[in-house]
This record gives sequence, C-alpha cells and structure tokens, in this order.
Amino acid sequence: MNVAVWSVVLLLLTIIFIVVSTVRWKLHPFLALIFAAFIYGLLSGMKLADIISSITAGFGGTVSSIGIVIVAGTIIGFFLEKSGGAFTMAESVLKLTGRKNVPLAMSIIGYIVSIPVFCDSGFVIINPLNKALTKRAGMSLAVSAIALSLGLYATHTMVPPTPGPVAAAGILNADLGVVILWGLLVSIPAMLVGWLFAMKFGSKIKIDPDPELTEEEINKRMKEAPTATSAFMPIVVPIILIVLKSISDFPTKPFGDGGFRNFIGFIGNPVTALVIGILIAFLLPKKLDKEMLSMSGWVGQAVLNAGIIILITASGGAFGKVLQNSGIANVIGQNLAKANLGMWLPFIVAAAIKTAQGSSTVAIITTASLLAPLMEPLGLTSTVAKALAVVAIGAGSMVVSHANDSYFWVVTQFSKMDVKTGYKLQTFGTFIEGITAAVIVWLISLVVL
Repeated sequence: MNVAVWSVVLLLLTIIFIVVSTVRWKLHPFLALIFAAFIYGLLSGMKLADIISSITAGFGGTVSSIGIVIVAGTIIGFFLEKSGGAFTMAESVLKLTGRKNVPLAMSIIGYIVSIPVFCDSGFVIINPLNKALTKRAGMSLAVSAIALSLGLYATHTMVPPTPGPVAAAGILNADLGVVILWGLLVSIPAMLVGWLFAMKFGSKIKIDPDPELTEEEINKRMKEAPTATSAFMPIVVPIILIVLKSISDFPTKPFGDGGFRNFIGFIGNPVTALVIGILIAFLLPKKLDKEMLSMSGWVGQAVLNAGIIILITASGGAFGKVLQNSGIANVIGQNLAKANLGMWLPFIVAAAIKTAQGSSTVAIITTASLLAPLMEPLGLTSTVAKALAVVAIGAGSMVVSHANDSYFWVVTQFSKMDVKTGYKLQTFGTFIEGITAAVIVWLISLVVL
C-alpha cells in the first residue's frame, strides 16, 4: 500500500475510532480526540518528538485563541438564564409577532436565545413559556416545540459566540466578525424554513401542551426579570463590536489608520467584546450579590460548563495539528481539489460525523480540525472562504438530530413526543434545516468566491 492510500485509510480508521469510542464505548470526546492524535501520529510514521510537539502546540494554540471567548459567552448565557432575561426577550418577540403567531415567535425566540445559550438549555428555559402560550392559542405542542427547537438549532450551529462556531473559527483561523455576518445571513432563512416545516408537519400531530406554569406564574417570574432591552444588550453589544472590528480591518480602511481604528480593534477583539458583554450581563439580576460571582455561584457554574467545551475544542486542535504536520494535507487536498466539491466538502464531513456520534459541537470541532490542514490545498484561504467554511461546517452539524443526540431527547421528552414522532419531526426537521443552510452557503460561494 503506497503512502498516499495508507494516509487516507488511516484517516478514515481514525474517524471511525472517534465515533465508535464516543458512541459505543462512551469515552469522553476529550480522550477520544487525544488518543486519535497519538494513534494517527504513530501509525503515519511521524517522528515521536514531532507527535508530542504537534499535540501540545495544537492544544495550546487552540486554547489561546478561543478559550476566554468560550468562557465569556457561557457566563453571559448563564446570567440570561438565571436572571429571567430569556423570558423578557421572549415576551418582547411575542409583542412583535402577536400571540396568535406562537410558532413564529418561538422560532425567533429560539434563534436569539441560542446565540449565547446552548440549545439544550435554551429549550428547557423557554419550554414553560412555550407550553403556556401554545395552550392559550389552542394549538398542538408539536408545532410550537419543533419551531422552537429548529430556531434554537440555527444559531447554535452557525452564529458565534456559541462555542461550536467560535471553536471552528479559531481552528480555521477565520475572522469571527465575518463568521457572524455570514452566519446570520445563512441562519435566518434556515430558521424560517424550520418554522414552515413545523407549521406543515407539526400541525398533523396533536399533543396537548398541558403547561406546568400558568400565565400568572410566568408573569410573577417576569416581575423579577430584567427588561427586554437589558436582556438583549449582553448579546447585541459584543456582536456589534466584533463586526465593527472586522469592518475596520477591510483593505479600504473605512475607519482610517490612526488611533480610532486601533481603539475599534481593541474593543472589537472577541476577548474584549465578550468581557464587555459579561460586565453588561452583571446588570441583569435585580440584585447582584457576591455569591453569584463566586466559584459555587452563577459564574462558577458557567466556568465549569465552559471548561468541558474548551478541553474538547483544544483536543480537536491537537488532533488537527498532528494531521497537519503528518503531510496528509497535500495527499488529500490534491485529490479533493480535483473533485471540486467546494463548500459541500465541510458540510458532508460534518454531517457524517454528527449523524454518527450525536454531538453538534464535537462534529464542528472534529470537522474543523480535519479541514484545517486542507484549506490551502482546497483554495479556501480568503477571509470570506474561511468564514463560509465555518458556516458550512455548522450546517452539516445539524444533520441529523436523532437518538444518539442529547438534544433529541430534550426536545422529545419536554414536548411529550414518542420516539417515532421525534424522528418524524425533530430528525427530519434538522435534516431539512441543515440542507437548506448548506444550499444557501453553496449559492453564496458561487457568487463571492
């Protein structure tokens, strides 16, 4: 077997190892990715010293680029959840859409909430409000629950500062502001398709909402919650600052080349922008006390949650660095470039890994790690190409949510769906939404690349 063929076979075997070890053996993704890095390095014939240096460099480089951003985004999400800010955000969207349009409202609410909050948590947070409003509207819970689920999924997979897209942007060295812009552009129509899917298919299945909370109880909770404007600020301000920095970095230098541009570059750096977001989030609780900021409080819980994501992301970076230094990029890149798959390549790889092992975040990180050494051979080196590749990976990580995905069980159990109904609505819905996003990315790439 020649070197080129063995490199490809070894890569496929390594991916199979990651999937089998995390799904069947229940091995933590951190260890699965680190083991995969060692296995690939050893069997590919790399020098022993090079394997270690690649793993440590990939791990450390990834943490330095996105570690603080992931922690900061998680803290903001926790404060929105615990303060009740997510409820007031939802209420403001309902005023915009009207209470008769509950499914559309749920799609938009999910879309906004999942930018800083994980989709699993976001669904749990909004679920009581969703059930109460669905009951009042006289609708089936199947419609509004899937609309909420698919709305959450759109930004969870494609729009920073959600950890998955942030991690992919760091691994592929993509500009975070540009990723946000393209992610928003692609995820909005994907979310609307998800809403239309929920309206068409969810309406055929009758599920009584049977709300846990009455509207009176929700209103009581919301009296303690921050205003909608305050709740939106920790999300909106950092995104605006990051996007402004990306604009200031354009070759045309729209903000000049002096002190103002340097200032925008400082406050628009994702680290600074998200730290500013944290400070704004501290204003959300009715009364901020020391316990909230302690190791056992809201901040402590958020940091613990973020730590897991950072470790998985960094181990993906270590795996990617081993692949990069093994020389496989040239072998695979030359062949894939001839196949001319374009933006379909990151989508297909992410979709395969997501469907096989269940976690969107792991699928995003693993795919980005695999693609990092291939970006140059594939010709995906421009700022826009890197950003679109991140969004394409996110689209692939939606396809599909089924029984090996924790989010599948959150949606079905909280919505009183049996497994068969879950496959009809959640699994098929995520497939349709992911394909929609991929087609949009592909069409954009035909115009701008």
